[in-house]
Parts: sequence; structure tokens; C-alpha cells
Amino acid sequence: MCDSCGCDHGPGGVTIALPGGRPAAVAEDHQHGKTLRVEQEVLGKNNHLAARNREWFRAHNILALNLVSSPGSGKTTILEQTIRRLSGAIPVAVIEGDQQTLLDAERIDATGVPVVQVNTGAGCHLDAGMVHRALHALTPPDHSLLLIENVGNLVCPAMFDLGEAAKAVIISVTEGEDKPLKYPAMFAAARLCLINKIDLLPHLDFSVERCLEYARRANPDLTFFILSARTGDGMDGWLTWLHDAVRPAA
Repeated sequence: MCDSCGCDHGPGGVTIALPGGRPAAVAEDHQHGKTLRVEQEVLGKNNHLAARNREWFRAHNILALNLVSSPGSGKTTILEQTIRRLSGAIPVAVIEGDQQTLLDAERIDATGVPVVQVNTGAGCHLDAGMVHRALHALTPPDHSLLLIENVGNLVCPAMFDLGEAAKAVIISVTEGEDKPLKYPAMFAAARLCLINKIDLLPHLDFSVERCLEYARRANPDLTFFILSARTGDGMDGWLTWLHDAVRPAA
């Protein structure tokens, strides 16, 4: 059992690998326990490591974003399109989080940017220690953008600081506009919200206005990007934000 969220990480724990099956790090052991004291200890240790990650990012002028969503929101497609559209403008590196397989890392590897896959087994989120070890395998360049694709889950990733500059929560119009009401902690923890797959709006009963209203109930300060990674509609606003966010560090 994961001390903070109750999920079973399974035997062998966490593994980190590069595309093509190249090993990048070792398995991870997890403490076990259900008491509040143990939960506080686990989160406290995570926050300590997150602070170290954040200090390293600042020292190297790296903008790290933690992309969180339910499975199927289009995170990886957004990543692919973002990387291709930023080509030559901003150096990008990616940490891919999934329970199993190298499929997403292989998709990112095909874009030509550095990528490391973190497989969490039965674990439902990345933590700061996993990101720290992945960084040793990845070594992103200074003055760059690091995109961390978290495990598909809108619950546990809200609790775990990875040292990122911001969490970007991604939802798709196929999921229903009430996602912010069902998972308010994630929207409260996020700084950015991407509403994806708007090309499907004509076929769905989804109100963008209601979704924005519900998200603002959880976090009035959210910055929104309404887009379709498949068609490219709305991507310019997201890319402009990234350019502006990385430029001061460079």
C-alpha cells in the first residue's frame, strides 16, 4: 500500500527506463503504513526532495511543468504537438510517467527530444524521488523546458509536489464539464488548465462556459487554454505562454 494514497505499488516498485528498453535507474522500495504520522512522514520526505529538485531547476534555468489528467485526455498528443511546434525555438526534454510500457516514451522519442520513461507498476502517481532519479538519466540542458507527463489520475498527483514550477491539469471535452467539481483538489493545486479535444464539441453535450465556471470555483487564479491538439486550434495561446515563461529564464 502507498502510505499517502492507499494504492498498491506491487512487487518490484518503480522502474525507470529509456526508449528502446535501455535501463535508466533501479527499482524503488516503498514504506508501508496507514497512520497519519506515516503519511506525514512520506509527504514530508517528498516535499524535501521536491525542494531539492526545484532548487536544481532554478540553478539551471529549467522551466518544469507537471502535466496531470485522467487517462485519455490527450496529454501525450499535446506533448507531441507542443514539441513539434517549439522545434528550434526552445530546447525540450520529457519525463513520461505510466504504470506500464514504454509506448508513450517511444512516441516522444520519435519527435527527437530527450525522454525518460518512469514505470510505477501499480503506483498511481510520480513523486519527487522518481523525478530526481529520472533527471540523472535525462540531464536536460540549461535554459530549457522540462515537461513531466504524470500517471493518468486526478487524485494522488495533486498531493505530490515534484519540484515543478506549475501543475497543468488537462481535461478533454469527452470527459464532461463537471470534472472540476469531482476533483477540486487537483484544480486547486494547478496553475494552468488545458481543455482539449474542442474539435469534438459539435458532437457532444459539453458546455465550455460551465466547465470554466466550475474550475474557477476550485481555483479563481487558473489560466486556461482551450484547444485541440489534433487540429491545432487554440495551440498558439499555449505555445505563447510557454515562450513567455521560458524566455525570462534564458
